[in-house]
Amino acid sequence: MHDDTVCTRWRYGVLIVDADVVRVERQLREGELACPSCGAALGPWGHGRPREVRGDLGARFFVRPRRSRCSGCQVTHVLLPEVIWPRRADAAEVIGTGLEIAALGMGHRQVAAHLGLAEGTVRGWTRRFTSRAEDVRRYFTVALVALADDPVMPDPSGTPLADAVSAVVAAHRAATTKWSHMNAVSRWEFAGRAITGRVLTCSLPAS
Repeated sequence: MHDDTVCTRWRYGVLIVDADVVRVERQLREGELACPSCGAALGPWGHGRPREVRGDLGARFFVRPRRSRCSGCQVTHVLLPEVIWPRRADAAEVIGTGLEIAALGMGHRQVAAHLGLAEGTVRGWTRRFTSRAEDVRRYFTVALVALADDPVMPDPSGTPLADAVSAVVAAHRAATTKWSHMNAVSRWEFAGRAITGRVLTCSLPAS
C-alpha cells in the first residue's frame, strides 16, 4: 500500500497523487515524488488541459492536472488527483457509489436513475468492473490480510461484482484502522490509489 507522500503509477504517463494541491506542489518542489520509471525525483513541468468532472449530487468541478518531469530520464508525467480516475468524466466517489448500488442487485437503469446519469455510462462502469471483479476481489483480499492484525473475510455476496465491492470496503476499513490519515480518504479514492487508478481499466498491479 502507499502512504500520502508516494505517487502511484498508471499507464500512459499518468500518476495518481494526493488530492491536496498544496501538498503535491510542495512534494514536487522538494523532490519527494519519484519517477516510476527510473526512481529519480520529479519536478514541476507546467499543467495539463483543464477537465470538467461530475461530482456527487450533480455538482461539477474543474481539475487542471499538474505536469511533472523526471530529473533523470526526462520523461513527463501528468499528476492526477485521487478524486478522479483516468479517462473518466465522473469522480471516483460517484462511480464507486454506483458500483455499491449495483452490488445490491440493482440493474444499470436503476443505478443510473439514482445517480442522475446516462444509462450507457453506468452500464459501461458495471460491465468493466464485473469483467475484472475476481482480480479486484483477490487484490483487495490480499490487501486486507496485509493491513489487518486480525482480518475478517467478507461473506460471499452472491455475485462477482458484489464480492469485489465487499473486498474493497473491507480493505479500506482495515486501512483506516492502521493509518489515521486514511479516514480522510473515501474507500473508492483509496481503491484508485491502491491499484494506481485502474479500477475500470488495464490490468491490476502485482499484489
